[in-house]
Amino acid sequence: MSGFILAIDQGTTSSRAIVFDGGMKAIATGQKEFPQHYPDSGWVEHDPEDIWKSVVSTVRSALRKAKIGAGDVAALGITNQRETIVMWEKETGKPIHNAIVWQDRRTAPLCEKLKKKGLEALFSRKTGLLLDPYFSGTKLAWILDHVKGARRRAEKGEILAGTIDSFLIWRLTGGAVHATDATNASRTLLYNIKTSEWDEELLKLLDVPRAMLPEVRDSADDYGATVSRLFGQAIPIRGVAGDQQAAVIGQACFEPGMLKATYGTGCFAVLNTGETLVRSKNRLLTTIAYRLNGKTTYALEGSIFVAGAAVQWLRDGLKVIGKAAHSGELADKADPNQHLYLVPAFVGLGAPYWDADARGAIFGLTRNSGPAEFARATLESVAYQTHDLLAAMRRDWKDGAEKTVLRVDGGMVASDWTMQCVADMLDAPVDRPTVLETTALGAAWLAGSHVGVWPDAREFSESWSLDRRFLPKMEAAERRSKLKGWRDAVRRTLSRQDA
Repeated sequence: MSGFILAIDQGTTSSRAIVFDGGMKAIATGQKEFPQHYPDSGWVEHDPEDIWKSVVSTVRSALRKAKIGAGDVAALGITNQRETIVMWEKETGKPIHNAIVWQDRRTAPLCEKLKKKGLEALFSRKTGLLLDPYFSGTKLAWILDHVKGARRRAEKGEILAGTIDSFLIWRLTGGAVHATDATNASRTLLYNIKTSEWDEELLKLLDVPRAMLPEVRDSADDYGATVSRLFGQAIPIRGVAGDQQAAVIGQACFEPGMLKATYGTGCFAVLNTGETLVRSKNRLLTTIAYRLNGKTTYALEGSIFVAGAAVQWLRDGLKVIGKAAHSGELADKADPNQHLYLVPAFVGLGAPYWDADARGAIFGLTRNSGPAEFARATLESVAYQTHDLLAAMRRDWKDGAEKTVLRVDGGMVASDWTMQCVADMLDAPVDRPTVLETTALGAAWLAGSHVGVWPDAREFSESWSLDRRFLPKMEAAERRSKLKGWRDAVRRTLSRQDA
């Protein structure tokens, strides 16, 4: 069997396909951006057909660049933007509405209605999640209620629904497989993470027909094979995980207490808690890190909605930088005597605040505030938010998170300035690996290990290598002062003082 493994990394703004060789090295990449749609304030949508076309074209591109055929690929792994939801016709595979993206806030009123009924504790106990528009379940309910005929057709079994991985699996297999993995299921508000099944009580509360949902499988499992007409020959699909959980695997965070943070459009910090299902008292999420051979490994997660997106705002909105990579250089030129705080609540605030109605704000402006100060405030906002997450994790699980080292990945970690700032705010080491494609690598490992051409978890962990460790340099008094200013800025930004 060939040692080549193909990973599809379907993200929020682009799709990528990466070919890995037998030595687990990325040898070819195809990437394609696709349009974002904003039909109303706080609404974010994708055209599923755009996603599908981008995936097919990037796979073909990666195979061509690697100079291999589909028959040379031992297995395919899929990782995806998680809470984004799609609904499609069972007969044709045609979507009945645009995909509603994880960033979308349109279901905030429904979430508030459920909270007022006192149901958040029930949802949290069963799913580990909070009642927030971020998650998939209320998005499903919205489509069923707002697309003409959707509910009637769903109840008749004519409509299927799932996260992006399910939609891709359905299309890739020609409609032969309707499945998802436990990590993606755990982000829907409909999946009981303790009993490992779709929860009938929660399905009833959100009025979602069970028949439209996919079968839930292990993260490394048999998901069928691509139809041969797509890439020339069939490719077995053997690994699936949501993007943040795939990064946990790609960072080899297999032991309890290991922590990773991915800095992409948002930032997502995930702490492996092993077999222990830790109930957060600090508004973090309890989630599934992965499920292998029927055994579930749990995690605590903190979700920041805006990280790299804030740098994109600097570039595309304010136009103070030409390239995202220039943000650190500009921030380094900022006047140290100016204390600007950007709270990037462009689509609300995530953990540990969970305020869907908060909106972005900047504090401390003077006549001398300019592009450099805006750049520094933007990058510092990422470090402050990471600090909030780690502090909450330490309060929730003191035995496991107290002395952890943060492993980082994602586009922003290429910025030495930003990573040093994170280390300073955390007062903890930050490790940047040699291989930054950890999300795709995690999906590839799931597929490769399942078919036996890649090593097991222990040997894979030993292959992880460090590029650079950032150690904190900031004096404690300065750190305290900066964090005090940040907390005040957040307090002023919250839409309600009990958030």
